[in-house]
Amino acid sequence: MDTNSLLRALPNTDDVLAQPGIVDALGQTPRSVVVTAVRESIEDARRRIFAGEELSYGVEAAAADALARVAIAESPSLHRVINATGIIVHTNLGRSVLSAAAIDAVAEVARGYSTLEYDVESGERGSRHVHVESLLTELTGAEAAMAVNNNAAAVMMALAVLAHGKEAIVSRGQLVEIGGSFRVPDIMRESGATMIEVGTTNKTHLSDYEAAIGPNTGLILKVHSSNFRVVGFTEEVPVRDLVELAARHAVPVYEDQGSGVLFDLRRYGLPYEPTVRESIQQGADLVSFSGDKLLGGPQAGMIVGRWDIVQRLKKHPLARAMRLDKMTLAALETTLRTMRDEARAVEEIPTLKMLTTPAAEIGARAHELAGRIEESTDGAAVIEVVEDISRAGGGALPLADIPTFVVTIEPRAISDVDLESRMRLGEPTIVARLREGRLVIDPRTLLDAEEENVVVTRLGEILRGA
Repeated sequence: MDTNSLLRALPNTDDVLAQPGIVDALGQTPRSVVVTAVRESIEDARRRIFAGEELSYGVEAAAADALARVAIAESPSLHRVINATGIIVHTNLGRSVLSAAAIDAVAEVARGYSTLEYDVESGERGSRHVHVESLLTELTGAEAAMAVNNNAAAVMMALAVLAHGKEAIVSRGQLVEIGGSFRVPDIMRESGATMIEVGTTNKTHLSDYEAAIGPNTGLILKVHSSNFRVVGFTEEVPVRDLVELAARHAVPVYEDQGSGVLFDLRRYGLPYEPTVRESIQQGADLVSFSGDKLLGGPQAGMIVGRWDIVQRLKKHPLARAMRLDKMTLAALETTLRTMRDEARAVEEIPTLKMLTTPAAEIGARAHELAGRIEESTDGAAVIEVVEDISRAGGGALPLADIPTFVVTIEPRAISDVDLESRMRLGEPTIVARLREGRLVIDPRTLLDAEEENVVVTRLGEILRGA
């Protein structure tokens, strides 16, 4: 059939809209969505014919395609995912999972009005900063605190307030790039600060900072390498030494800690990370860190430090542009309250629980999970439990090899790539790893028995039907 004949055979919009399935969709979905889907379906068929495809596309095919488009249009783009990768703070999958208490707090303030900026005692307008400030100062030992919408915003604000039109001294080895190709030098430039680089990539001495201090110095910036490490022939200046130097020149020291840690992780077999309290105790005038990494809360940027500096930050115009909404504040306040009790925090905050769960416990879960998968798949795959490594992820603890046990699945009738795709494209989405022809499931990041059940059921459905 020639091109013109194929084009003439395409159905018109009204005929497709009269199809039973489309009529049903019109009763449940906004008419504009359905009509757009039908028109796009017909237009897509027209393009394929012009491209040389011998496409027979009648009214029934058009209706089926349009209904598929309606389903996609009506499905939320942002939805829950089951993380079976073993990467705990998975940036692409939303970083930290909130605790049950934090989720309840969000739901409570979202379903009605709240005390976001209302002082109950006075009956007058209050400040949204009060919901987390006292908790942050208690947990870090700082004089004052505030929270903004992420740590990049915290860096931007600190530089804009302390070094706009001035110089900010920073070590070359600390000019990091964070997720999404955002770089510290770019943030510094947008803040209005002039960056003064000192030292080399691997070594910076106190004398380098001292030589760079001048009449237009606004601050000394220290960026903690929370998402990478330079090892070998290296040297960097401790916060305490920078503070002593800066004090002689009346210059503040600001440390961007990145992922942020509130208690010593070495107790759980993890690498040492300086805590925020340690930086404050060493005299840092200002410290910032993330809320959705090692804190295990919502996306936020915490700023703690000297009372006078924090007050200046609160009054800056950027404070309004970067402020937190009521739901984020509710989750953050609850997370910080939980962090006051370390034992409770590592049990109730999912990120901390996953980071600190012993490998032996994960191994027991892996063996139980493997047995259930083997039973569900009825011999359609080779199932094994092997030792492996989980990762903190999210630009945190870059050198941490967290021992774990994983379940590997080698399908007999389909490829591992096909299996991974079907797991990912199903409902709900299950994200796993591939390695050497096998699908790899790490129980460390499966949140509960319900998620394990979904994994078992999906694998059974796919592999038995392959």
